[in-house]
Amino acid sequence: MLKLKNWTASVSGKTILNKIDFKFEKNQVYALMGPNGSGKSTLAYTIAGHPAYRVDKKSSIYLNGKNISADSPDKRAKAGIFLSFQSPLSLNGVTVFQLLRLAMSGKKDPLTVKQEIDGIAKKLRIKSELLSRSLNDGASGGEKKKLELLQAVVLDPKVLIFDEIDTGVDVDALKTIAKFLDQYKKNRTIILITHYNRILKYIKPNKVLVLSEGRIVKEGNYKLAEEVERNGYEMI
Repeated sequence: MLKLKNWTASVSGKTILNKIDFKFEKNQVYALMGPNGSGKSTLAYTIAGHPAYRVDKKSSIYLNGKNISADSPDKRAKAGIFLSFQSPLSLNGVTVFQLLRLAMSGKKDPLTVKQEIDGIAKKLRIKSELLSRSLNDGASGGEKKKLELLQAVVLDPKVLIFDEIDTGVDVDALKTIAKFLDQYKKNRTIILITHYNRILKYIKPNKVLVLSEGRIVKEGNYKLAEEVERNGYEMI
């Protein structure tokens, strides 16, 4: 589904990621863990094509077998890569329906978009008043993360990267998000970047990856996340 080859990236002249080779498969949930500064967010941003990062010319990225290394962020998004940010921004004067209607113009009619938003919002227990407000206006941390997930589902990407989707989220919201993701993973690749084991108690990843100093230093199943929680990253 998504393949990284010799993935090396830097920012402001400092190397953050160092020769990562990895293939993220379809129908799988991955948990990406690691200490602060290990390169987790950089990996997410460079997969999405963030222009602030310099990816080495010898590095390459493939989506469904196609080399997308030269593609801009918007082309990667259209090809099926979705990145949810740690702190979703507010959009004054723009509702989630208005945003998604524009994003899906030519792909889905407005009525279908509206019906999908309402249906997903019900499953995620998003309050109806949040849908009529400006996007993320007055929303709590958990509500913002739910709205990000709602957007992802309507856009229907094939690779979903959630950067700390569990930050600022209470236990009830976390359970709702995890349950929804578990049901939504079919034919998709989901990458959860997290510092903690909280969300992984409700959605068991197929594989846990530990990143340190810009490299994947250990792989395992969900038990690896439990081991990290007990002993910290020093044991790795």
